[in-house]
Amino acid sequence: MLVIYPGQIVISLAGRDKNKYFVVLDVIDNSYCHISDGRTRKVDSPKKKKIKHLRFTGHSLSDVSDKIKTGQTVTNSMIRKELKKELNNQGC
Repeated sequence: MLVIYPGQIVISLAGRDKNKYFVVLDVIDNSYCHISDGRTRKVDSPKKKKIKHLRFTGHSLSDVSDKIKTGQTVTNSMIRKELKKELNNQGC
């Protein structure tokens, strides 16, 4: 059983956003979550995606995760910047 939590970096496996990287914003239930990349899918209108259509990279954005857990505002620019930095460093 996969554990999914806010701040995880995922890759879309299906749909028009296939092979793109996203960050999980929240988990709706066992089947769905909201994802955002800060560019095409903004924080204020995240993509509702089936969890089975996502591949988990094993990496996460700790700053974004901490802000979501404490109820602070997460901005699109923060997600873009952190996602780009993590992908360059880890080579997801």
